Amino acid sequence: MAYEAPPVPIKSLVVTKSSRTLAFILLSISAFGQTARKPAAKPAVSGKLAAIHVAGTRRYTPAEIIAASGLRIGVEASQNDFQEAAQRLGDCGFFSDVAYSYSSVSNGTRLDLELVDSDKLVPAHFENFVWFTDAELLARIHEKLPLFKDEVPIAGTLSDQISDILQNLLIPLSNSARADYVRETKEDGGPVVAVNFRASGVTLTLTEITFQGAGPDQLPALKTASEKLIGKDYSRSAVATYAQIYLLPIYQAQGYLNARLSNPQPKVVGETADDTEVSVQLTAVPGVQYKISDIKWEGNKAFPGDKLQNFVHAKIGDLANAPKLKSELEEVHKVYTTRGYMMAKVKAEPKLDDEAKTVAYTLQVSEGDVFHLGDLDIQGLDPKTTGRLREAWTLRESDPYD
Repeated sequence: MAYEAPPVPIKSLVVTKSSRTLAFILLSISAFGQTARKPAAKPAVSGKLAAIHVAGTRRYTPAEIIAASGLRIGVEASQNDFQEAAQRLGDCGFFSDVAYSYSSVSNGTRLDLELVDSDKLVPAHFENFVWFTDAELLARIHEKLPLFKDEVPIAGTLSDQISDILQNLLIPLSNSARADYVRETKEDGGPVVAVNFRASGVTLTLTEITFQGAGPDQLPALKTASEKLIGKDYSRSAVATYAQIYLLPIYQAQGYLNARLSNPQPKVVGETADDTEVSVQLTAVPGVQYKISDIKWEGNKAFPGDKLQNFVHAKIGDLANAPKLKSELEEVHKVYTTRGYMMAKVKAEPKLDDEAKTVAYTLQVSEGDVFHLGDLDIQGLDPKTTGRLREAWTLRESDPYD
């Protein structure tokens, strides 16, 4: 679905050879407005477009702006051509303001473009165009849209233009495939964080996941954990999310706290009339393997640090195991809830030393307020059973809620 934004304002400034003459004409119209009904004529564009001067933008080169304008130096051009070029630049959404002016020079007409870059750009994502690499898609789009690199404006028509280009790429591959896009937000009603282009109307089945850069200590676990994806519909975001939740912790459990997995790189390995089979490669970058150099507690008042440490089994000199530490700190949170600290938070703050390959953990406790038991109301039982329950209930009103 596309969003149509209000048009970007375009300012048109007409300049004659003599600014003094222009000032005199304006003054005359102002002074004799009651009798001078006909506005002053704009200077005619004569001859070929001799030069285009671009100012204001810091994001694009003059060559990119000229290519995007649709104008060609050395070709006959009219004022209407200039207006259309300015409108084209304004509509794309890359600029918050577009102004132009023109003047006569010895060999034709010079056009001046004054642009203000828009700061409302977001990344362009390609969800499932498995027939092309990202580099190929970027090159094909940039060929048609010189201002596109890897970001798109939130407003304007550029996303629609990209979708049209992608649709033309899909036509030789599938009669049913359609290119569209969605504007992604982190939460409903939140700001747009990306524009995700995708192919719909096709079936893409994930048949294989390979891991480049994975060592023998991780590869078996990675293959086992990734088996749940085999046979599922392929989408880049789904594989990337799964990798963050289920695959990356395999590295983090072995001390590779800054390990990264690349964006899924798909490849078509088979096609039928109804299905396209896809293989995906993930590249692992393990980084430094860290050992624990120190563990200390801060912010804890209700429980002494040595008691809390009983729930954390990591010791100085051990390889850091981030998933296990996270699970153990969840147990510490449960202990706090037995004293009424229902909003207590416990998090590990690591301090990494890449040279020594060590990590020092500060286990930061935010205890919050103590909650007490209020009224106890038992419903739906006969009076005798209700009485027995009250007798058995040991937590009394105003006690810290356990």
